[in-house]
Amino acid sequence: MDKPMKAFVAGLLIGIAFELTMPALAIEVDTAAIASERNDGQWLSYGRSYSEQRFSPLAQVNNENVGRLGLEWSLDLPDARSLEATPLAVDGTLYFTTSWAVVYAVDGATGRVLWVFDPESRQLMAEKPERLRTAWSTHRGVAFWNGKVYVGTSDGRLIALGATTGKPIWSVQTFDVDSPRSITSAPRVFNGKVIIGHAGGDIGAIRGYVSAYDAETGHKVWRFHTVPGNPAEGFENEAMAAAAKTWTGNWWEFGGGGAVWNAITYDPFFNRIYIGTGNGQPWNRKIRSESGGDNLFTASIVALDADTGQYVWHYQVVPGDTWDFDAATDMVLADLNVNGSLKKVLMQASKNGFFYVIDRSNGKLLSAAAFGHQTWADHIDLATGRPVEVAGMRYEKGEALLWPGAAGAHSWQPMSYSPLTGLVYIPTLDLPFFYNDVGMKPASWRPETYVMSTGLNARDGDVPANAGKAALIAWDPLKQLPAWKVDLPGAWPAGTMVTQGHLVFSGNAAGHFAAFADDTGEKLWDFYAGRGIVAPPITYMVDGKQFISVLVDWSGSINFGGSLFAQHGWTYRGPGRRLLTFALDGKAVVPAGQNPPEEPMDVPSFKIDVAKEALGNQLYAHKCGMCHGADVRSGGGAPDLRASPVAADLNALKSVVQQGALSKFGMGAFPELNDDDLEAIYTHIRARARAALSEAKH
Repeated sequence: MDKPMKAFVAGLLIGIAFELTMPALAIEVDTAAIASERNDGQWLSYGRSYSEQRFSPLAQVNNENVGRLGLEWSLDLPDARSLEATPLAVDGTLYFTTSWAVVYAVDGATGRVLWVFDPESRQLMAEKPERLRTAWSTHRGVAFWNGKVYVGTSDGRLIALGATTGKPIWSVQTFDVDSPRSITSAPRVFNGKVIIGHAGGDIGAIRGYVSAYDAETGHKVWRFHTVPGNPAEGFENEAMAAAAKTWTGNWWEFGGGGAVWNAITYDPFFNRIYIGTGNGQPWNRKIRSESGGDNLFTASIVALDADTGQYVWHYQVVPGDTWDFDAATDMVLADLNVNGSLKKVLMQASKNGFFYVIDRSNGKLLSAAAFGHQTWADHIDLATGRPVEVAGMRYEKGEALLWPGAAGAHSWQPMSYSPLTGLVYIPTLDLPFFYNDVGMKPASWRPETYVMSTGLNARDGDVPANAGKAALIAWDPLKQLPAWKVDLPGAWPAGTMVTQGHLVFSGNAAGHFAAFADDTGEKLWDFYAGRGIVAPPITYMVDGKQFISVLVDWSGSINFGGSLFAQHGWTYRGPGRRLLTFALDGKAVVPAGQNPPEEPMDVPSFKIDVAKEALGNQLYAHKCGMCHGADVRSGGGAPDLRASPVAADLNALKSVVQQGALSKFGMGAFPELNDDDLEAIYTHIRARARAALSEAKH
């Protein structure tokens, strides 16, 4: 019996173990149900409906009575280390994922756990601990269809579960288990098919694709690759042959990238799937496509026929991307009156800082404008649809500082749209990035598997607490102007939701969950959740009562730290990871819990070797910083190594890093690092811990 099958059987047993008596579902979840914008009491898909507007027609809680909103119940999730999911609400039951794609079914009225399904992804991946470096335990949710819950796992399986039991029905492996891919996003279901992509476009040589499977059997129906492969092996279709003309050099040796790691939207009107594709691999175009080129279909919105997966049209947000400005942010479908003509449009607030309105019928750009601080392009030429770039921003001479940075002006955290106000509510980030490839030799560069491979130089250093900021912006897509803006604490915002009750709900990095007036941005209600929030909220109704739920956790927000993300004090082992659910006149209270600081440790007898510390700086930035934080300051996504007893003992550090001693807890192994490398990294950690203690004294 192979490993995925063993995990499938184990999951079946877990499903049986957690099975409780649940009533049969009264609602039929199919294409018509998910397409409906008037399904008042339900939240049936990742963006509530196929439009992904995240607009609820519920108004029991509204701008006049929101002050009465109180906590109804909470569910602690202490074993989770990343909470980013959008729960689904189906006939009074909530379905959501926590770390490593563990699925929960919970009574939406009481918070009683009905069943839990653990796909055991972490255990499977720990058998080859290097693979744990690709997943980071992040997961954003499930899909629902015809009595089944669908989840994509960190190790690449797509599994169908019985909605009332949590028992596995079928399982299929969606990619090679030894590839550096992982699934972090929620599947989508349409017309009896379930579609899933994958992440991994930063951590090895991958070629992106999406796959559609039969929702009843798991049989693969179609697959669409987002970038062309090796021409010597032929092309799968005309779209790939055409795309190959926009690449140069031996791009296929680097994989090409274009992972579909987040944005997938079904359009029932045109019977199309829209996918938002990721960056090229590596980020640096000088390496992957040495003589330039647009590199289709990276950083693009691509329309596919939903029945066949065949290419229909595309709009490339960033031709020849070299900044990690992928098009993976959520896409919202709506009907807008554009210049006196009703248009069926797709809207995206892209990572690159521009807001796009696109005609869904043909992919034509209708309008675009900067919604955030950006310095890489002067404007978008509406005649060609292409950005007019600012000279020097492609770090032609080896260096460039620009806004937004690789984290984007808007990332995966979902925006929402209200047909009542005509406004889009966007969680935004204002943070630059320094791109540097000085001394890089494109001809000899090769991607590393299971490690960040951007084609840029990496050096560790602090990200100051004032380096970036976040905001909630209400954007008018017709005027392409902001209607209002609310500054948020920190620099990493949470997803949004808007309701018929004229309320916009969103959390923030400082641990508050708030409601704002949809027309003015006035804060009407605020609740302290006890830990930072990045996940988007949902609302639903059970027995005539409206509930609002949100997952609370900062550690799932962003893995690189520095002072910018560590300033809120949320620690890796700190409390507060939970699901909070609110209703009018709720009287529950958040369970008490303190978040003790992680105090740096010194090893007084250890002497800092300057040369070793310099090497350790580079190695830490390349291998460790993405999880454990810039300047060895954790933002909560992983332990702060300055305060870790393991990192204070060189032999213990070697056993963990080289041999995978903590792989069962999700810590990946780095067997390619030799003893000299580990001693250098150890020296860097000790230097930063000692510096932090010195700063504290002064």
